[in-house]
Amino acid sequence: MRHSSVIPRRVAAAAVSVVLASGAAACGPEDAGAKGGTSGKAAGAPQKGGTLTVLNSEAQSDFDPARLYTSGGGNVPSLVFRTLTTRNREAGAAGTQVVPDLATDTGRPNKDATEWTYTLKEGLKFEDGTPITSADIKYGIERSFAAELSGGAPYLRDWLVGGDAYEGPYKGGKGLASIVTPDARTIVFKLKKPEGEFPFVATQTQFAPVPKAKDTGAKYEEHPVSSGPYKVVENENDGEHLVLERNEHWDPKTDEERKAYPDRIDVRSGLDEAVINQRLATSSGADASAVTTDTNLGPAELAQIGSDKALAARVGTGHFGFTAYLAFNPKVKPFDNPKVRQAISYAINRTSVVNAAGGSALAEATTTFLPEQKAFGHTPYDHFPAGRTGDPAKARQLLKEAGYPDGLTVTLLHSTAQNRLTSPEVATAVQEALGKAGITVKLDGQEPNSFNEKRWSVKDAPGFFLSRWGADWPAGGPFLAPIFDGRQIVTNGSNYNHAQLNDPAVNKEIDEINKLTDLKAAAARWGALDKKIGEQALDVPLFHPVYKRLVGKDVKNVVISDWTGVLDISQVAVK
Repeated sequence: MRHSSVIPRRVAAAAVSVVLASGAAACGPEDAGAKGGTSGKAAGAPQKGGTLTVLNSEAQSDFDPARLYTSGGGNVPSLVFRTLTTRNREAGAAGTQVVPDLATDTGRPNKDATEWTYTLKEGLKFEDGTPITSADIKYGIERSFAAELSGGAPYLRDWLVGGDAYEGPYKGGKGLASIVTPDARTIVFKLKKPEGEFPFVATQTQFAPVPKAKDTGAKYEEHPVSSGPYKVVENENDGEHLVLERNEHWDPKTDEERKAYPDRIDVRSGLDEAVINQRLATSSGADASAVTTDTNLGPAELAQIGSDKALAARVGTGHFGFTAYLAFNPKVKPFDNPKVRQAISYAINRTSVVNAAGGSALAEATTTFLPEQKAFGHTPYDHFPAGRTGDPAKARQLLKEAGYPDGLTVTLLHSTAQNRLTSPEVATAVQEALGKAGITVKLDGQEPNSFNEKRWSVKDAPGFFLSRWGADWPAGGPFLAPIFDGRQIVTNGSNYNHAQLNDPAVNKEIDEINKLTDLKAAAARWGALDKKIGEQALDVPLFHPVYKRLVGKDVKNVVISDWTGVLDISQVAVK
């Protein structure tokens, strides 16, 4: 869900890995019957004990806190790695809040939010019983800068003073001067510029403590030292099979978020998605106490489940901050003409697009770029009102005004991946809608790697393509800044500012919002900025994905927040 300078230089990819591992979106689905909630109440209160089985398609590879790219501490990783702050483990909108984890609060900023101070709770211990200190957190962050441990979120490299030049502790053994530990329980971060959303970044696994004496570099992932309720006892084939058992030195009195009901957690990956859903539906043997953290239900499966009330009761619905949209590159004709972009905005038939994405159960039509949650600052707007099915007549009128009275022909880049986001089905729906407005659309389907290389390239980006974005945390910053901040245009790497917008007024407003530590006030400003940018028709928001996942029949206490959109494994209990 993933950037830098407020930036997700990998959001599109990472966000998409957490939720999209099943072909859905960027941070996962899970749920419990409604927009997040709990299940299994009829069976009584959740109890400790038993084994929870996790059936996944993607392996939990790179199980090292420095290399993981997770928001809120991740799902399975969050059972082993505690961080300074974490996500609130509650259903729905309440789950979008950042709360203390290892720290006593969410951080204390100085006047201009360029310095953040944290105090650790008392009584924190690693799995071997040794105390967790501020030096362990400082070292854990520093090792994430090492080239050997690449893959984690890049925010600290961009935000910390000296972070852009730091190469980690393995080269020369030097520490990072902008992280100060005046005593064993205090840690201070010195930033290059104001960052009011720093508490959200402190949920990333890079903030997990790592004891320097136990650091084995690239091999650390084989047995990372736990600070959470579970420790790793088996890690086979780079995370394909993980077994977690209780960490006896974890003190629940210091951890208000993780329930840690099961005694053992058995994570098995590399499975076919259809097999996962079938096993969860059948729920025989150990599968009765099983969940998935990366596999969604598709339209066909939902249709089958709909006629079975018992199965339907085990389907959870989740919402994550993610938007599928049509992107324009105004550097390419005819998309340099605002009226052409407006015409396409009017011509889109969102009903057909939603159907192509799996139907209204799996996609919610939108006219705003920001997801429809308060945490992001969602502000309703529809600058080009065309109803659910589009307004071809209005589109034709605008094309005429743009100098194309006889229509025009354009090419739409899309992925060949069957992900129901940027896939052929969605592209075809766009093609058919624009055709009614006199716009002939030629489809250019590319395999995923080629598709991403083109849409993320400043040099070779086409003028018109399908795209998607998911935020690293539930706020407007990691959603709007990577897409519309002109200073984040990347000419020699992955560029997410598809429109290559470099508006001084937009850049300034982003900086002003970043100074705010009042997250509600910041959210309102992000929403207003989204509405203002939307007037330029630099993109056409299409829909926000909805995640549907099945759980085994004996799984209880399913909690799904709007932070992740998926079941929170730290809350689950089994019979």
